[in-house]
Amino acid sequence: MVKYYTRACNFYFGQKAKEKIKEGKALPLNNNHLLSFDTIEIITRKFKKKIHIKEIKNQSFKIRKKVLKDIKLIKGVKKFKGLNLKDFPILMGIINLTPDSFSDGGKYNKKNSGFNYAKNLIKKGCQILDLGGESTRPGAKDINPKIEWRRIYKTLNKIKKLDKFISLDTRKSWIMENGIKNKVNLINDVSGFEYDANTINILKKSKIPFVIHHMQGTPKNMQKNPRYKNILLDIYDFFEKKIKTIRSLGIKHNNIILDPGIGFGKNLKHNMTLINNISIFHSLGFPIMLGVSRKRFIKDLSGNNDSKERLGGTISSSLYAMTQGVQILRVHDVNEISQSIKVFKSLNFK
Repeated sequence: MVKYYTRACNFYFGQKAKEKIKEGKALPLNNNHLLSFDTIEIITRKFKKKIHIKEIKNQSFKIRKKVLKDIKLIKGVKKFKGLNLKDFPILMGIINLTPDSFSDGGKYNKKNSGFNYAKNLIKKGCQILDLGGESTRPGAKDINPKIEWRRIYKTLNKIKKLDKFISLDTRKSWIMENGIKNKVNLINDVSGFEYDANTINILKKSKIPFVIHHMQGTPKNMQKNPRYKNILLDIYDFFEKKIKTIRSLGIKHNNIILDPGIGFGKNLKHNMTLINNISIFHSLGFPIMLGVSRKRFIKDLSGNNDSKERLGGTISSSLYAMTQGVQILRVHDVNEISQSIKVFKSLNFK
């Protein structure tokens, strides 16, 4: 049986988007009339074609039914507990409380440095603070949960008093449980809840919001010749299957975010295909998060090997993601990304 996928494309911004919608020539993305689209790409594992939305009625019954179902989700309002997704993109600021993360290991794991950094991120425009105590860079080894929690706890205990939205970046159910007791708002497991079988039970028991993140392999081996039949559709199917499994286990809430996992078991071609076609995931009906900050693909494209000097590539790929309706950007350089978004919106969204 042929499976069809629908990707929104050919976007308009600001006043142009409003005009196109009013004229019936475009549809709003996520019910946001400042961002609209007039074309969809119908994709299967054997072919793909782009058609104007006016041409949907001319497709076969099977394709038309599937496309209309997907468009309903693409157009629909995305809601998430504790976050205002209307003013997108929301910035998730990365706070690595580790000695060995790939670009800022050792910077924020001493005394009050993590807490002070969190306050600075909020001041610069960050709406989500993402705390992690284990490096998941390529080649990283597992660490003991007690060591991971020891790295996190003191900073988390201070940050929670700021009454801000806190995400906990961990693969371990014991860490999740402790984090939930300490008032975190979101669980961000880069393994897609594959690393620790008990994590699903924690999600079910607590009903806490969470990110479904895609990673092929483990941090230790994920970059050793990653392979896919079709990177875009394989990850789409992964999300679809994971959501179905989660529903079957009794987790019924819709506070779910999807992250295709740039750099987690992907080579340059994989990463570029995902970023270029990121809008396909809108048809799953949940907010999309993208983490491109200082990632290796920027070095591969630019030739600059220093992870601390990848700001230009981070900004350009973040702005591109915003034009595709991505709601959440996970970044290191909150001030610079926030500034670039404000300028871009002033030029394009007014």
